[in-house]
Order: sequence, then structure tokens, then C-alpha cells
Amino acid sequence: MIELKENSLFLFQGDSITDAGRNFNDSFDLGSGYPMYLATLTQEKYPEKNITFINRGISGNRSIDLKNRWQKDCIDLKPDYVSILIGVNDTWRRYDSNDPTSAKDFESNYRYIIEQTLNNTSAQIIMLEPFLLYDPEDRLNWRADLDEKIFVCRKLAKEYGIEYIALDGKFAERSIKTPYKHWLADGVHPTRAGHMLIAKTLFRRFK
Repeated sequence: MIELKENSLFLFQGDSITDAGRNFNDSFDLGSGYPMYLATLTQEKYPEKNITFINRGISGNRSIDLKNRWQKDCIDLKPDYVSILIGVNDTWRRYDSNDPTSAKDFESNYRYIIEQTLNNTSAQIIMLEPFLLYDPEDRLNWRADLDEKIFVCRKLAKEYGIEYIALDGKFAERSIKTPYKHWLADGVHPTRAGHMLIAKTLFRRFK
């Protein structure tokens, strides 16, 4: 569980799913995705906590990009909580740009991010699992590569005792009776319903 502290800073980190069209000229703009929904849910339920939410997700980022900007976009901000959603672009670039990220390199990048956070801040890390659905059909070819990244995430979460949100299974469960595109518009990027599902899944971990 995630115990919310008063007057704390909650940082969202990741790629376009987290970015969600945020205004980079406004440091406190959360975009139109799950960071905005989660902040709204939290501020409505726990107004007395006075939690500040900031979003530093950047569209197109891979784990190496997150690693390279971690000092500026995490450590220097001194967050009390940091949620991280990264990995699908490490898979995607293999198929659209012939620029793969091996599971070994992905683990090395993510381990650096975790250890830098633990060693230089008092932040609680919340790891959001990367996810994928199968519409369009070519996303089926991505599964083996992304599964390696998901395995790394689960391994690291267990090793470091990190709060873990298993989103891939959550989206798979929800898509059994509902078309994929109801949740993920292109197999990767959430619809409004998909973003709300992420936000509510994370919100349920708060106490």
C-alpha cells in the first residue's frame, strides 16, 4: 500500500502514455491522461493531504532516455513518491526502427533509475507495468519482446521491494469481454477509459 503524507510531492515519469499531451511550458500541467485522473481522484478524496502532482513523462522515451534525464527530472525535484511507466518504446523501436533494447540493457537502465532514486531521495517508488493489446494485429509480434521487459520489471520490483501495479494483466482481463480498442486505441496508447483504469488501479493502493 501507499501511505499518503501531507504536503508531499508525487512525480509521474514515463513516455507518451504518461506525457498524455501535457503542456511543457506549464510545470504543473498533468496532460489529459492517468496522471490528471489520479490527481483529481486523490484531491477529491483526500483534500487535507495537500499533495502536489507533477508530470515529467516525455513522448517517445525509452528506458535509456529516462536514465539520462533522471537527475534533472527526478532526483533534483526531491519527490516523495515517483511512479514509473516505461518499456513499451524499448520494444516498439525494435519493430519500427530496427533499434532493439535487449532485456539486459533494459534491466541495467531500470536498475540505475531505481538505485539512484533510493540512494538520493526518500521517495517511494511505484512501478507501473508496461502493457500491450493486439489491435492492430502486428502487435502480436511484439509480445515476446515486451514479455522480457515485463519479467525484468517484476524481478526488480521483487528484489527492491517496490510497489508494483500489474497493468498488462489488468488490460488483458478487461479486454476479454470488451474490444481492445475500448481500452488501448492502437494496442499501446490508452483511451480515456484506459487512462481511467490505470488511475483507479493506482488509486486503490492509496491509504
